[in-house]
Amino acid sequence: MEEKDLINKLKEIKEKEDVSAIKKELQSFVEAINNIKEDVIGYEYDDKALTINKTTLCIYLNNMLEQSSKERVDFYYDRLIKALTEVKTSKYNDINLNRWKEYDDILTDSLWIIDQRDKNASHSGDYWGNFVPQIPNQLLKRYTKAGEWVLDPFLGSGTTLIEAALLGRNGIGIELQEHVAKIAKERVEAIQPTETKSEIVLENSQAIELDKVLKQLNIKKVQFVLMHPPYWDIIQFSKHKSDLSNNETLDDFLDAFGQVIDNTTQYLEKGRFAAVVIGDKYEKGEWIPLGFYTMQEFLKRGFKLKSIIVKNFDETKGKRNQRNLWKYRALSGGFYLFKHEYIYVFQKK
Repeated sequence: MEEKDLINKLKEIKEKEDVSAIKKELQSFVEAINNIKEDVIGYEYDDKALTINKTTLCIYLNNMLEQSSKERVDFYYDRLIKALTEVKTSKYNDINLNRWKEYDDILTDSLWIIDQRDKNASHSGDYWGNFVPQIPNQLLKRYTKAGEWVLDPFLGSGTTLIEAALLGRNGIGIELQEHVAKIAKERVEAIQPTETKSEIVLENSQAIELDKVLKQLNIKKVQFVLMHPPYWDIIQFSKHKSDLSNNETLDDFLDAFGQVIDNTTQYLEKGRFAAVVIGDKYEKGEWIPLGFYTMQEFLKRGFKLKSIIVKNFDETKGKRNQRNLWKYRALSGGFYLFKHEYIYVFQKK
């Protein structure tokens, strides 16, 4: 089949007078499509070279084949033509809603089971506490468009900015520790496409004068904020007094986290999204629901809660070789071992 023939062939089929003739033509067409070796079918429309996934195209065609009336066949024909010729996106991402069936890689359920860390590009799991790249990958696809700006106030080794660059987004990362910021800079620069920008700032997210950073970048707002703060004092990341992992009490931790929200999300564009990735902790025989407490900090500031995602995780490095010991402690202490963390998604009103 020639590339320019896809749309014309569909029009030709639709012009048949009765359903049986349409189905006969459609059946032959589906067989011809299935015989094409490539997974992607190319076609021309409006002087543009476009493509569609072969499996998706066959789903549309089979939907037409399953109908018993000409009206229903026409309904699915119109949907297919729209999918082939029109792009419909929201204000927040580049997902073509007319081709939504093709986005098998984008999660829409609130339970994320991620078996293995993505180790592509310059990603590495060697830094304690960094999240798997699949988290920013999913969130950036859902809540940003290519060319927009992403802010990570707890940058760590740079996972968010690496994914941002890979997806054609610009990124700003704030990191408290100089040697960690250096690692992040090296990893981002290793994959940085020329059409995107990344800015890594050695600063404290509670006090940084972010307006000066944005001015240097010639922007006024960012379009997405992704936070992966310390889970209070589970891991002490540094001895810096502004490090949230050094807060002595839960109230101190939440106050400091609230200051980060205030100081950074004021530069988030109205109507856009922020996300927090965090887990709970266990202390002195009591489950401390850090996730829900930090969620409340956003809600107190007028953000709209859009989703609570539960994501699995495996043992931390500290517990990896102590599995039996922790199972004994759980059985004797009457608690369950953490195997999940939360991803909260908020929208700025």
